[in-house]
Amino acid sequence: MTNQDLLIIILLSPIMLTQSILLFIDAKKRDSFAWFWGIWGLIQFPLPTIFYWFFVIRRQHKRNRKD
Repeated sequence: MTNQDLLIIILLSPIMLTQSILLFIDAKKRDSFAWFWGIWGLIQFPLPTIFYWFFVIRRQHKRNRKD
């Protein structure tokens, strides 16, 4: 492992942890598989956030507009 790899890990770890926590909290409020979104948020960046927006937030907004 080079110094550059270590620097990337140090910089991305807090971002992915924050993403995971925020996805978990919001998914829990929306009753939307909180553990799935939280764990996926720890593994990748930024795809979980993008998919969460499409599959949870947008879908809920569409439902609210129809009511």
